[in-house]
Amino acid sequence: MSDVFVIAEAGMNHDGSLGNAIRLAEVAAECDADAVKFQLHDAEAETTRDAPSPPYFQHESRWEYFQRTAFTDEEWRTLKEACDAAGIEFLCAPFSLQALERLESLGARRYKIGSGEVTNLDLIRAAADTGKPVLLSSGMSTWDELDAAVEAAGEHVTVLQCTSEYPTPPERVGLNLLADLRERYGKPVGLSDHSAGSYACFAAVALGASVVEKHFTLSKDMYGPDAALGLEPYELEELVDGVREISTMLAAAVDKDAAAGALGEMKRIFEKSVVAVTDIPAGATLERDMLAAKKPGTGIPARRLPELVGRKAAADIAADTVLTEAHVE
Repeated sequence: MSDVFVIAEAGMNHDGSLGNAIRLAEVAAECDADAVKFQLHDAEAETTRDAPSPPYFQHESRWEYFQRTAFTDEEWRTLKEACDAAGIEFLCAPFSLQALERLESLGARRYKIGSGEVTNLDLIRAAADTGKPVLLSSGMSTWDELDAAVEAAGEHVTVLQCTSEYPTPPERVGLNLLADLRERYGKPVGLSDHSAGSYACFAAVALGASVVEKHFTLSKDMYGPDAALGLEPYELEELVDGVREISTMLAAAVDKDAAAGALGEMKRIFEKSVVAVTDIPAGATLERDMLAAKKPGTGIPARRLPELVGRKAAADIAADTVLTEAHVE
């Protein structure tokens, strides 16, 4: 794993199919993500029957959707085992205390608290009380609400900048808030991204995000609230590859002088030297129009051309000669 923890957010894109969920986990592993994240919605514990659906998904009620797509404890265990077999961390967001208890029984290694749960301090405290890392998404919260949530989340919290718009336009991603979150809380920060494509995640990594989370799907044509917004497998692979490379770039400090010293042959080929543009007799005073900067960089460096004006030729110099110190007095 690199220094950046990449979460492939499968969410509810399985649409209630355990087979789809397992395949999503396998694809995320094949793409080298660090974790595949699902959502555990317990309708009875989480919502009233007449709670409204989000504006971007009106095909069925939230109650019906959660009931229809729910997994049994045995199915969740099968999915967790499939993640283990694929070599990827099973991560799941609980949306109730009951959901958290079920995930604890599976041996989840960390918990993601979604943006809509930021004011649900009982859930956040319960997640923190497990002693496991908490990833806290901030998409719907004010600063005051987030202050309370971060305090409830305890020592091992990572605060994720998030904009709860689907999709998020570039001007609303809020990359500026990564620095604000880090300064305000002194905790690791990351990005839970709902914009189109991978650019926001790449930028977040360059700005110091230690976690990036992105929805993905087996196909954008699949049914569900998040499928159309998710990355397809080849896009997820590109995201992970890009994050890994950017992480490597950030971690590898380059010494400017040492790097230039290692490029001696390139400098000789591509840089320029002072060159005579006309025949210059021995003893002649060098004038500006006698000299030019030309490749290769094997003689007196071009930057020193002004220093040579007014000096004398130590011997006859033929036109197109690369000057060295031996040519001048």
